[in-house]
Amino acid sequence: MSINQIVTPLDSAVLETKEQYMAYFKIVSHAFESLMKSITENDICNALEVSFIEQYCELLSYSLESFRVKYLYDEEEKMKIDLTESGFPNYLEFRYLINDLELKNEHMSRLPDPKDLKAEFLETLLKDKQPISRRKLEQAASIVYYTSVERNYIFRKFVQGKIVTIQNNPEAPYLVSWSFYDVSYNRPFICFMYFDLHKTDLQEYTGKIYEVLENVADRNMNLDNLAYAIDKRLPRVLPKKFRKIDLGPLHNVFAKDELTITHVVLEGIVNKVLDLSTYALSLTIDDLVSTGKITEGSFFNKQHLQIWEAHKPKKYVLCPHRLIQLLHDRIPEEIDKLAQQPIEIPALKL
Repeated sequence: MSINQIVTPLDSAVLETKEQYMAYFKIVSHAFESLMKSITENDICNALEVSFIEQYCELLSYSLESFRVKYLYDEEEKMKIDLTESGFPNYLEFRYLINDLELKNEHMSRLPDPKDLKAEFLETLLKDKQPISRRKLEQAASIVYYTSVERNYIFRKFVQGKIVTIQNNPEAPYLVSWSFYDVSYNRPFICFMYFDLHKTDLQEYTGKIYEVLENVADRNMNLDNLAYAIDKRLPRVLPKKFRKIDLGPLHNVFAKDELTITHVVLEGIVNKVLDLSTYALSLTIDDLVSTGKITEGSFFNKQHLQIWEAHKPKKYVLCPHRLIQLLHDRIPEEIDKLAQQPIEIPALKL
């Protein structure tokens, strides 16, 4: 099946062939690479935030590569792309990866010895002049999968970043980041909290901060609610700013949502105005900034809570030049809602 025969009916979001896998992984990998360059060149995030975003994207890219290896020759299982406003793999795919690697030794015990399999490959190809059977290719791919994929590098439902100290920033001398894969939206989010501490040492309170973040900040929610939850549970933390970055949706030939940008992409591909590899990546950034604080409780049990000012979410779209032209022509009203004009990224060729 050639790359031009890829079909994606609206009631299906399953990658069926090797060609589809290759196309999908190239699109997503290219999207993450373009994202890192774009947020730096367009000053969307500061240098410290960019460094953390890059680390989280590397985990996502590693997981996607692991999917590619896992499903390369698997005839029984197919990877599923989420049907909602996502364009990314369903979260269960990440869960399956972790489950596989927890049973790594059990799976490996059922596979032939790599040395024996290699020798059999050489004999089949060089001596018998025959192609390798599908079954043997599946076994080889499984061996590569279980021996090369590191469990610690798989993107999880919640990924905790380290707390770092910010120089020359007395109002908020600390920054902590975290990322999560929301199971409702099936796409990744990255969050930052700039904060100060009240009558405590960072080293003593770090464990408590990590514990609370994992318990209350592992899903997408309104930043006001997030700030209040953290304020109540971490009385010695004085948050000064929250930032949430929504990575997605990814609008491409495999997407199945009802979003206007996705429809423009799909119609352009169907009408052969756009290449099959054309995609757009949406990005939304929410900021919440403290403008003061109030005190709750009695004289002996006071707690300082922040007063927050929410900023209007900033929406961005990253896409190649031809698609930018098409978006201006088809949905100019949606373009006007963006924080800036669509950000041009290099076109991808499959």
